[in-house]
Amino acid sequence: MKALLNLIQTEFLKLRRNKLIWLMLLTALIMPFFALLYFNYFGDKGVDPREFYKMSALSFTIFIILPVILGIFCTMLMHEENQYDMLKQLWIVPISKIGYFFSKFFVVLVYSICFMLITFVASVMFSVLSGYVVFEWGSVFYLLKKCLESGVITAFVMLPILAIAASQKGYILPICITLVYAFLFFIIGGIDMYIHPLSSMLVIINRNNDIPGIVWPQGINVPLAFLSICVWDIIAVFLANIALKRSEV
Repeated sequence: MKALLNLIQTEFLKLRRNKLIWLMLLTALIMPFFALLYFNYFGDKGVDPREFYKMSALSFTIFIILPVILGIFCTMLMHEENQYDMLKQLWIVPISKIGYFFSKFFVVLVYSICFMLITFVASVMFSVLSGYVVFEWGSVFYLLKKCLESGVITAFVMLPILAIAASQKGYILPICITLVYAFLFFIIGGIDMYIHPLSSMLVIINRNNDIPGIVWPQGINVPLAFLSICVWDIIAVFLANIALKRSEV
């Protein structure tokens, strides 16, 4: 446990040197800003806050922007160490392969939550600035809950991408797979909600049918959605462990 905590601490210390990683957090402002513009030009007075929050935080942000950003982030976490064969030096210590992988995942998890908290703050601020959205504490807490849920679950949804990044010395393939992975959600989600992890995440986040414009039919299966994500993650961890063992050679 102490070794894992040391690995996590080291990962955060390394992040301090990479300014691009921190600049990527600014993409959390994209959809809140567009929601502000949309409701300023096309909105009516007294807009339901949840309608604004859906556009600013609970649509493209969690299904396109955040997954793509996390995919790039996962690639950046693994790229330098893979490219310069630094892993061979780490294995001399020795360090647990799974512990090393999960130290990376923990950083991704924290980054994902921070991204969604920035989205939350920006959404609330921009909704107030628009002058068209009724400020309600109940809606604010609703958004905070949804953002925290999305931040945590999206990190687990992107675990397969982290595994792919762990198996590659280059960065082009993991980023390309990230883009395909994110956009396949729109195709596969319409066929079966439990095949793709992103569509399974949507089932979980909207389990109470409380996101405006997204209404599930009767019989939606939340445990099956969790199971789908777990299966993908277990396979990802297994493959990552194999890839990291090969890096010893």
